[in-house]
Amino acid sequence: MKQYSAIKAKYPDAVLLFRVGDFYEMFGQDAVKASAILGITLTKRKNGAAAEMELAGFPHHSLDVYLPRLVRAGNRVAICDQLEDPKLTKTIVKRGVTELVTPGLTFNENVLHSNSNNFLASVAFSGNMVGVAFLDISTGEFLCAQGIAEYAEKLLLGFKPGEVIYPKPYREAFDALTDERFFTHRMEDWAFQADFAVEKLTKHFGTLSLKGYGIEEMTTAICASGAVLQYLEDTKHGKTDHISKIARIEEDKFVWLDRFTIKNLELLRSSSDNGSALIDVLDKTLTPMGGRMMRRWMIFPLKDKHDIEARLKVVDKMMADAVFSSELADSICRVGDLERLISKVSAGRINPREMQQVKFSLMAMAEVKMKCAGQADEVIRVQGEQINGAALLTDKIHRMLADNPPVAFGKGKVIADGVDGELDELRKIAFSGKDYLVEIQQREQERTGISSLKVAFNSVFGYYLEVRNTHKDKVPQDWIRKQTLTQAERYITAELKEYEDKILGAEERINELETRLFNELIHFAGQFISPIQFDAGIVSRLDCLLSFASVSPSFGYQRPEICAGKELRLTGGRHPVIERMLPPGEVYVANDIYLDDVSQQVVMITGPNMSGKSALLRQTALIVLMAQMGCYVPAESAEIGIIDKIFTRVGASDNISGGESTFMVEMNETAGILNNLSDRSLVLLDEIGRGTSTYDGISIAWAIAEFIHEHTTARAKTLFATHYHELNEMARSFDRIHNYNVSVKEHGNKVIFLRKLQPGGSNHSFGIHVARMAGMPQAVVRRAEDVLNNLEQSPGRSELSGTIDSIVEKSNMQLSFFQLDDPLLEQIRADIEKTDINTLTPVEALMKLNEIKKMVAGSKKKNRV
Repeated sequence: MKQYSAIKAKYPDAVLLFRVGDFYEMFGQDAVKASAILGITLTKRKNGAAAEMELAGFPHHSLDVYLPRLVRAGNRVAICDQLEDPKLTKTIVKRGVTELVTPGLTFNENVLHSNSNNFLASVAFSGNMVGVAFLDISTGEFLCAQGIAEYAEKLLLGFKPGEVIYPKPYREAFDALTDERFFTHRMEDWAFQADFAVEKLTKHFGTLSLKGYGIEEMTTAICASGAVLQYLEDTKHGKTDHISKIARIEEDKFVWLDRFTIKNLELLRSSSDNGSALIDVLDKTLTPMGGRMMRRWMIFPLKDKHDIEARLKVVDKMMADAVFSSELADSICRVGDLERLISKVSAGRINPREMQQVKFSLMAMAEVKMKCAGQADEVIRVQGEQINGAALLTDKIHRMLADNPPVAFGKGKVIADGVDGELDELRKIAFSGKDYLVEIQQREQERTGISSLKVAFNSVFGYYLEVRNTHKDKVPQDWIRKQTLTQAERYITAELKEYEDKILGAEERINELETRLFNELIHFAGQFISPIQFDAGIVSRLDCLLSFASVSPSFGYQRPEICAGKELRLTGGRHPVIERMLPPGEVYVANDIYLDDVSQQVVMITGPNMSGKSALLRQTALIVLMAQMGCYVPAESAEIGIIDKIFTRVGASDNISGGESTFMVEMNETAGILNNLSDRSLVLLDEIGRGTSTYDGISIAWAIAEFIHEHTTARAKTLFATHYHELNEMARSFDRIHNYNVSVKEHGNKVIFLRKLQPGGSNHSFGIHVARMAGMPQAVVRRAEDVLNNLEQSPGRSELSGTIDSIVEKSNMQLSFFQLDDPLLEQIRADIEKTDINTLTPVEALMKLNEIKKMVAGSKKKNRV
């Protein structure tokens, strides 16, 4: 327990798995916590003269079962192993932490998800600049970037790291950076210092500077990256040769998607438990590597026309040549997760069966190279020619590794026959030993004439010869008697003891030799880490493009035309996710959208609830995003001028923990949009202003639409869905605002949603019809209809359209005094309208004013009573 306490003191915030014999034990609060998470028994033990201590544990061979559950619960886990053979020491076995597993640093397949990365993120702060770095230790991917807080937050939410580290003094700054909850670990401030980080990075990569990686000027990003390497050292991850480079995330190469847009468009996950996300529709990749790259492409769509066209051309070729695509798919699907396999080689964590998978993957990679290199299409041919193949490693594994090797040593043959002479001899002894013993028995029977002689074994004195008493007079002089029984005697011979030693030691020696030879193979494979990682990147890209080529014809997608201008013209556009979820036989109602910066910049969309306004907004953004990923799109045709930013304000929810109401959240998101508009932005606004009173909401929505239209430098293309039908009046005064509505058909008391976008505004929301469809009690529905009829017939209702006229005419946007449904105000207005101010004397005017004053005072007194 003294030894345990000393080790635990070095890792106070981690669950310590303390190896004792065949078990991993946990003590104290670690035991209490682990028993609750793992569902294992919590017990107690006496700690010498001290009080009892809680205890929990599990067999060491169950580590892969229990470790992932501890890590997924957000725990750092320190694995403390025995560092020496208990047989070779007479004192307490030396122990030490061999690995610190954290939510962001693990190779365990039961913790990792095959189709998504598990990033460790690091965040550094410097003034108004935030640096971020991302490392997936299981693949060796190392990325960094820096920018304002909004950009850093967007990256964090896009990469979804398993764990985030940041300097201890900056807890408030980190909490202010994002509302998302991550598993975090705070490090000492010195680990984020610039000089220290540069030294750490250059030493790791073996370079004199960081110019070759294009990050030498990104000081804050370098600080975050250096802290990552220090964290690896702190957590005992010393074998990191697979982290062979660091790349910058180039903000100017990718479309800006803020965190609200990624969430609102449901790119990677659906807000509904049973819903689907865009990734579920597009990701038909054949390898885990391709799946991870597909997610990256979705969060970082391209905005360079040349790069987009290059992807589309490959998709064109794959769709045109079905035979090539089929053969390529057959090879790619056998590549496996080569990125993570080669990372395990670097870390020395690969097992024999996984090494065989490396061989199969490299063989499949060679097929991919051959098939691509023989293509006439230049882009595909160049991809194939760039694949290295690692033929030397393939051959080495093939010669050294046995067929169908086991996962662990001692469970079967690992090294092939003919690789090592001593190993072959030991195997002959170990596995042909019974035959040799039969030979001894037969030889001795013939020599002595003892027909009943037999060779047997026991744990007391090993192999022996047993002779019945009737034949003991025939026993040779060179036999040594070891045991006398009632009916027989047992003997040993020098030859038998010699062979016994060989048999008993052969298995242990076989394990030693196989381990040494396999480690030599791992060392040899380590020379191919960088080229194999490069090859894996090429295969991943081909896998993603093959996925696009697969879904596009299957779902009726068409090739988008990427234009240099600023027009967005979609004909027959569909929502890629919703159309896949429709019942069999039901056809998605397609719609046309046109936006530009000259004639139709803002489209004001009105229409009933449930008519499809929100789906129309989302599908427009998803079509643009898919096109700039390099995929065909769900539309009859699509002409897309490059979009550099996509903003969405869709849906609303409050932030109770942050003290923000639904309306405050809405205004925060909208403010972020208005402050970051560009000339090529696509803005989707849904029900802006509905979180406050009607007149406040109309005013805010009006002002936002006007701000976007009148922006001096950025005419952002905007779709504005609203229930404020009064906003249709804006089209009369702003030449680039146009009204559209999603049509419906009334049939008696029912409403049929046609879901077709058509020119012109709408003045009915059919909210009561939707309430009836939702199963609202009939009494409530009938009462709602009565209230609606009264409101529609009230004089105040008719004033609203007149008020909008005054808004259009007056630059100060002043609302009419007579807007409220107040009988007193109506009476005052009637009095004023009857008064002829041309014949009114000053005294009469004062009397009239006094009369109005008394009316108001009388009304107040009545209200008080």
